[in-house]
Amino acid sequence: MSPSAAGGAWVDGRQSPAALSVQRGVLRHFGALGLASLCEFALASGRRADILALDGRGEVVIVEIKSSVQDFRSDSKWPEYRAFCDRLLFAVPLDFPHDILPEDAGLLVADAYGAQMLRDGPRHPLAPATRKALTLRFARTAAMRLCGVLDPDLMRFVR
Repeated sequence: MSPSAAGGAWVDGRQSPAALSVQRGVLRHFGALGLASLCEFALASGRRADILALDGRGEVVIVEIKSSVQDFRSDSKWPEYRAFCDRLLFAVPLDFPHDILPEDAGLLVADAYGAQMLRDGPRHPLAPATRKALTLRFARTAAMRLCGVLDPDLMRFVR
């Protein structure tokens, strides 16, 4: 299934309803704070960040969504995301047990209507070249997705 825009989010069919609810709440929260966000953002490593957001200063935040304890315990790739962000945050549903999440990452709790930051992620500034490459990839990805929404046929020409 190819990705599509649905309700402002980028959906590729792999997300559970619980994860989509958390995603929507985080996007609403970040939007209210002035952050620009993209979902399912492909990193240079080949991994995909659930949400990558940029603030007005160009700080890069990656959010790893965990919809259940099983989802958290079965996924060990999240430490790799630190190389691609200034801050790493987990976003979880309201009933998720917080004590199993690592303390060296931020924590958002969310539902479909919003999110609340319970713990800010420690900052570890990106190297300038990495920041530039990520910002360029962010801009190109956002522009290509917008073009795809406006004219789906156009996307077959974009590489």
